[in-house]
Amino acid sequence: MEAPPLERKLIAILAADIEGYSRLMGTDEEGTLATLSAHRAITDALISQHAGRICGTAGDSILAEFASVFAAVDCAVEIQRDLEQANLALTDDKQMHFRIGINVGDVMVKDGDIFGDGVNIAARLEGLAEPGGICISRGVRDHIRHKVPYGFEDLGEQTVKNIAQPIRVFRLLPAAPDGSNAEPPPATIELAAEQPLPEPTPAEQQSVEIVFWESIKESVRPADYEAYIEQYPEGAFAALAHTRLEEFASDQGGMRDPQDREVELSFWESVRKSDNPASLAAYLEKYPAGEFKALAEIRLDELRAGS
Repeated sequence: MEAPPLERKLIAILAADIEGYSRLMGTDEEGTLATLSAHRAITDALISQHAGRICGTAGDSILAEFASVFAAVDCAVEIQRDLEQANLALTDDKQMHFRIGINVGDVMVKDGDIFGDGVNIAARLEGLAEPGGICISRGVRDHIRHKVPYGFEDLGEQTVKNIAQPIRVFRLLPAAPDGSNAEPPPATIELAAEQPLPEPTPAEQQSVEIVFWESIKESVRPADYEAYIEQYPEGAFAALAHTRLEEFASDQGGMRDPQDREVELSFWESVRKSDNPASLAAYLEKYPAGEFKALAEIRLDELRAGS
């Protein structure tokens, strides 16, 4: 039998593990497992709260996926904050400190597990993070830059195991709870002023925009769509982003019922390449404020102009 094709999708990937886990197990297995269970209860709950999905755990490691880059970063910051508080109840030799790496990229999915360079890069970023720290890729930094109250320390191009090209790495600098660190020191905030990044080509810019949209298109956070519109006011998906925001602002509030959206999506997929104006008009009649209204009107105008 022919194997079914692998599913592929663009996601934000969070990889985490515990610094010095083997050493902790070597000195106190039972105590280490008890602390790990308590810490994992914190991390797993936060991942769930941020609409993430745990894709794999092995010993002290965690691999999770998120539809939104913002959700992945906020989750990582809250994990490190809450684990720091949990560690205060432990003696120094019993404390557990996670290292976290976050990447955004295309992955393969099989039986609920995720594979590919996107996952491998997240794991390498985690290895570059300090205990209690977070490292992110350039793609993640570009998504959240100027949209979050965090600073970034440019660690430059890093060559890592089993990744063909060097990756640009940034250390995330979360703001202190009282806001005292909201503006990172000049030596660490955006070192690009001293070492400018090369300007992306138009093709690279389009690729980044597509990755951005794919990472938020299923999000239920208005801030994600506002961030897209702010960065790409004339972007290819600006009309859809505005439509999503209108849904949030509607009297019903929140996102539409997923089943209802699936029905509309199926309708649109059946007519979007049609050369029959009546088919597109039928979509607009059924969904006058539909998710693909703007695209349908553009296509309908093209067909009428051509005839």
